[in-house]
Amino acid sequence: MSVPKIQCVCGFGCGSSLMLRMAIDDVLKKNGLEAETFTGDVGTCLSNPCDVIFISRDLAERISDRAEVPIIIVDNFMDSSEIETHVTSYFNSLNS
Repeated sequence: MSVPKIQCVCGFGCGSSLMLRMAIDDVLKKNGLEAETFTGDVGTCLSNPCDVIFISRDLAERISDRAEVPIIIVDNFMDSSEIETHVTSYFNSLNS
């Protein structure tokens, strides 16, 4: 299986998405998982090749009807346990 590409999305692609990316990288390292993570903005994220998009609920509503990859909604970008739950669930779905 190839390494999944995880896109972390916020409004402009350089603020909260970077914090989310760093939190996801921490979860990956803690759990011995491998993925390529990168940030994107909500306006162009659908044109970036990826396997999954992590995004806030309000921004997800803007892309959900056009996304061709799974969208994972993160309610609190500062909640490491929520992020860990979403990341591990995503990886478990890959193994199913």
